[in-house]
Amino acid sequence: MSNPGADDRGWDRAGFMFQLFLRARARGFLKGRRPKQNFQARSVERDAATDRSRIASILDAIDRALIDAEQEQSGLSRRVEDVLARAAVTVGNATDEYVQRDAQASHHQDLFDTEIANGQRRLKDLAEAITHFRFLKAATLSRFPDHRPEITGG
Repeated sequence: MSNPGADDRGWDRAGFMFQLFLRARARGFLKGRRPKQNFQARSVERDAATDRSRIASILDAIDRALIDAEQEQSGLSRRVEDVLARAAVTVGNATDEYVQRDAQASHHQDLFDTEIANGQRRLKDLAEAITHFRFLKAATLSRFPDHRPEITGG
């Protein structure tokens, strides 16, 4: 029994259309692989604008990271100072306060010590990161001396 849409090679209409589609795609693919006859380089101005855009995006990322780290450092520093002040209140000022401190006050003091240690560790990490970000910015600007950072008015 023969297929009513088939030709003498056994192709049905859908299979035939699919083969035509594949041939057209293959020609287009191969045409794109051939070297272009009329090669033209971009203009010097366009290349310079592209380079400036790339450098600016790198500097913007560094600036954003620097600002975020400085803001985190500022806020964390205030919070650590607050915890230090609260810890000083719970310690008391008597010479034998440590000996007579109840269990709950000792527990709170231990929590404050942990918070202070974690905050100071993070402040140290942030100070190091800020130094690195500033170095990255200076190194980037030194490698691209023709780049002038845009000055935005506030």
